[in-house]
Amino acid sequence: MVDFMNLIRNENMKMFRRPRLLVMLGIIIGLVIAISAVWFSVDKGQTAMWEVVITETMFIYWIITIFAVVAASSTVAEEFSSGTIKLLLIRPWNRSKILLSKYISSLLFALFFAIVFLGSLLLVNWLFFGLFGSGTVDRLSEVTGVSNVEYMFKYFGLLFLNTIMTVTISFMLSTVFRSSILAIATALFIEIVVNNLMQLLAFVKYKWVDYILFVHLDLTKYVGGNVSNNGMTLGFSLAVLGVYYVLFMALTWYIFNKRDVAA
Repeated sequence: MVDFMNLIRNENMKMFRRPRLLVMLGIIIGLVIAISAVWFSVDKGQTAMWEVVITETMFIYWIITIFAVVAASSTVAEEFSSGTIKLLLIRPWNRSKILLSKYISSLLFALFFAIVFLGSLLLVNWLFFGLFGSGTVDRLSEVTGVSNVEYMFKYFGLLFLNTIMTVTISFMLSTVFRSSILAIATALFIEIVVNNLMQLLAFVKYKWVDYILFVHLDLTKYVGGNVSNNGMTLGFSLAVLGVYYVLFMALTWYIFNKRDVAA
């Protein structure tokens, strides 16, 4: 167990010591500050803090997913392209442990960015709209019927489940095809194009549509309750995602364990 934790720590060091980490953090925190500052200057702090927080999350969070995908895609593909995968495989760890450590590190990287984003989002908007603002109309609470904190954390949690699935898809693609570019491009396509198109497809009256992966990636439609507008439930969506998750991980493990790296 100690050896496996050291393996995870080694993977984390590879991810967190890269210069791109600071660039990514700067982009996320910079966007939060810039959008909040512009919003505050336009409406003079009249908007309630939580309304700004939710709105910014809707527009910015997808970047967190992309950054997590970049890290997950490179963790396996770059090992093959640089040849360092051979150095890992000659050590006293089996392939499954090596792959699992890389996958866990990818999820931890995503979690780190999600926490940084949420923390900066709450702090910056509390300073602008809670401390210096005068917004008293709580439209978010009036519409949802639940507390702002409960709504925010449920919304954020469902968003992170989407991130886990997207990272898993990218991790699988980078392992199977040994191409980080393909994995990143696929994630961008999912986040920007597919998720929006699938919302329209969800209203098509064919039963087979209910089992398409991309129809269930946007779980935020369940924030207000366990049933969406088109009649699907949160439990059903989670079950469909769970089946796809198992299939993706099984394929990833099979390909990685069977692949010949001698060349």
